[in-house]
Amino acid sequence: MKDKKLITRRTSLKGIGAAGAVSLLGPDGLKAKDKAKKPPVSLPNQRKIIFEKVWQTPLIDTHEHLLEEKQRFQGTSHPRIPSDDWSLLFSHYLNSDLITSGMPAAKMNQFLSPEIDPIDKWKILAPYWPAVKHTGYGQAVHRTIQELYEVEELSAQTVRKVQAGYVKTRKPGFYQSILHDRANIESCQVNCLTQPFMESDMPTLLMQDLSILGMINGPNFKQYAPTTGIEVKNLADWHKVIDWWFDKYAAYAVAVKSQQAYSRDIDYEKLPAEKVESIFTKKLENKSLTQPQRKALEDHLFWYAVDKATQHNLPIKLHTGYYAGHNGMPLGRLINNPGSATDLCRRSPQSRFVFMHICYPYYEELISVAKHYTNAYIDMCWSWIINPLAAKDFLKKYLVTAPANKVLTFGGDYIPVEPVLGHAIIARMGIAQVLSELVEEGWLSQSDALELTDTIMHSNARLIFNLQEKTKNLKHTHWA
Repeated sequence: MKDKKLITRRTSLKGIGAAGAVSLLGPDGLKAKDKAKKPPVSLPNQRKIIFEKVWQTPLIDTHEHLLEEKQRFQGTSHPRIPSDDWSLLFSHYLNSDLITSGMPAAKMNQFLSPEIDPIDKWKILAPYWPAVKHTGYGQAVHRTIQELYEVEELSAQTVRKVQAGYVKTRKPGFYQSILHDRANIESCQVNCLTQPFMESDMPTLLMQDLSILGMINGPNFKQYAPTTGIEVKNLADWHKVIDWWFDKYAAYAVAVKSQQAYSRDIDYEKLPAEKVESIFTKKLENKSLTQPQRKALEDHLFWYAVDKATQHNLPIKLHTGYYAGHNGMPLGRLINNPGSATDLCRRSPQSRFVFMHICYPYYEELISVAKHYTNAYIDMCWSWIINPLAAKDFLKKYLVTAPANKVLTFGGDYIPVEPVLGHAIIARMGIAQVLSELVEEGWLSQSDALELTDTIMHSNARLIFNLQEKTKNLKHTHWA
């Protein structure tokens, strides 16, 4: 482990802050009268031991939208690469904070434009950077720049070094370097945004979800049917299309994934095929559906896909809570996600549901779901950069409330690979702080905390997603 250039001790100490550093490095800053009082539950050096353990422990990254490395070398000819320079790090998530801070859309387009000289882009960003650099999105990028390009602060004086670092880093093998060597990530799970399943060039590093979104939403005939060779004339034919995707990729997929919660609640009723056959025919004929008809068809298709996933022993990953983007989130609907999650668990106790993003900001309610239902799991993916302190609060409360074997603690959730490193640093800080505080406050012993580190950082993911078998299968694929 020492010969790898992992997340640095400098970064970990910097991230802890002054108060944390006192407890991590020792009690020398305490007054004499304070030293005389025996701590009731812990000693200051316990933080040092826990932090070092967390920094040395590999993470399994359970959620990304990463492009393939070869796609990154397509530059701006790829639709998801607006700019092939240092501004790309700002193009996913942080762009939303910049816009809500007041950056006009025209300025954002200019900032991400490949037509603007990379060095001149600092002038566009400068008025807005102070407002967002401390948000979770901003910190992920800031810490990435510090670690990858060895630039402490982004400024007019350092932008050339940042751009040079971007160019130097983006070379063959940089995914392995950033994810494995720098961030100490054992493997990632990728939800491809452009096709149902990506036959990755790095199948055991970039493991894949099978997307069921287009099976349900729409449905997306053009994306799912042609590959199968099945002509869809009725609902039974569409079932065959869904079956084809599971038959071909279930052995290689780590899970199935749907983010339909962006357009509706996850309140899916179990409806038989005969109830929606005529609705499907209308859709196939490109006729408009009423909202109740659309929901009924989606409900039926959701459960058809879930039942197929369950038959193939694949967990079902579902988006919950906060929306990516800006100026479009109906928060009043999101509050219903935890209640709807309990209905899903109750309707299909044999299915394993992974509720993603801690349903921020309604994470207290989601903890109760995992505590009560055997088949409910929670994934903290994305949450560390939505709100780092809320994610820390969630994990601290979760560990004293629900079974520890049902929580997954990291997923970068990025399209560009670079900010995954910064996100991993934030997650490690939060995990270490949570375990340290639980020991210091008497809720855990130090040995419990150290044991939990492996459990929540990688062991749970290995078991929930059956990664040993998946890795074996992926090594023997024709595309490996």
